[in-house]
Amino acid sequence: MSALPERWPQADGSPVACREKLKTLADNHAELAQVMQDAFEDAVLMGVNEQAMRDILVGMVQGLVSPKRSAGT
Repeated sequence: MSALPERWPQADGSPVACREKLKTLADNHAELAQVMQDAFEDAVLMGVNEQAMRDILVGMVQGLVSPKRSAGT
């Protein structure tokens, strides 16, 4: 699974320093990594091509919508 980032950069490049935020980010990272691994393993065991599944997961990440975007864009 993916290693936890050493730092979480903010928009201005400075690292997130708040302990509670860092804990939430670490928890989310671990949970997401496990869900993605489980989905990947399930797909491969059901016969989906490994690279195709990786491409599907990458596509899902690329399709994420920022909560900072305005509703009209």
